[in-house]
Amino acid sequence: MKKNDQTIRFLIDNTPVRGQLISLDASWQKCIQQSKAGEFAKTLLGNALSAITLLASTLKIDGNITLQIRGQGAIHLLVAQATNKRAIRGVVRQSRELKNTNIPLKEIFESDQMVVTIDTGKGKPHQGIVPLIGSSLSEAFEAYFENSEQLPTRLWLACNENRASGLLLQKLPGDMTGEHEDKDSWNRLTHLASTITDKELLELDDNEILHRLFHEESIRLFEAEPVRFECNCSREKTSDMIKSMGQKEAEEILLEQGKINIHCEFCDTNYEFDSVDVKQLFESELSLPPTQTRH
Repeated sequence: MKKNDQTIRFLIDNTPVRGQLISLDASWQKCIQQSKAGEFAKTLLGNALSAITLLASTLKIDGNITLQIRGQGAIHLLVAQATNKRAIRGVVRQSRELKNTNIPLKEIFESDQMVVTIDTGKGKPHQGIVPLIGSSLSEAFEAYFENSEQLPTRLWLACNENRASGLLLQKLPGDMTGEHEDKDSWNRLTHLASTITDKELLELDDNEILHRLFHEESIRLFEAEPVRFECNCSREKTSDMIKSMGQKEAEEILLEQGKINIHCEFCDTNYEFDSVDVKQLFESELSLPPTQTRH
């Protein structure tokens, strides 16, 4: 039976190739339960969540990685984020009907780039800008690995209304040495992996997938790691957003609307601030002791 909400790494013995499988179920459903986007847009989000989680696991960073595509197209926003603890969240926004999905992504988004941001919480986040090539997110992510990590990487992604799944193969730095070196392993293994179907990727369990693809190889399988949906929004962070806009602008919104509503697009939580709340926010700012400078 297909295991839910997990990722699992594997090594293919006697080759410089590692791999990873991912299956998102309840976490994926949580991401789309409030979405009004169409089926194709949701599929893109599922693929993005699988890919960014695989990327986070591969890089082993301490923090989070965010994918963002923003444009003026029928699908105008795609955001997927994963942390080093395998907590995910994401959102996709669609402004109009997409009549043809069999076109390059840059035409769908009316944007020619994908931004990948790595934030460790220490210093300025690192941003990588990736050309939005081809008609699938797999191609864009493969380009990211090739350009940013200098590691040949292949990705196969599949998504339906119940699950988002993915398979990653990556060629490790350096070559096998010795008389038993398998020089053709990368070409052979990626060719075998390319025979996987969306149905198999979505429905077969990890062992079945690996046996189906690599039954003539020796596979070392590591312990599965859980994936979950988690949103890091909070009333405190929302309060900081209001403070950052300034008291004058906050009071203008109150005058016009009677209250300030800030809605989290990731988890559908609504934060409401009335005039008393806003007054207390800025009074607390004024009451903070001044920073003392030692001479």
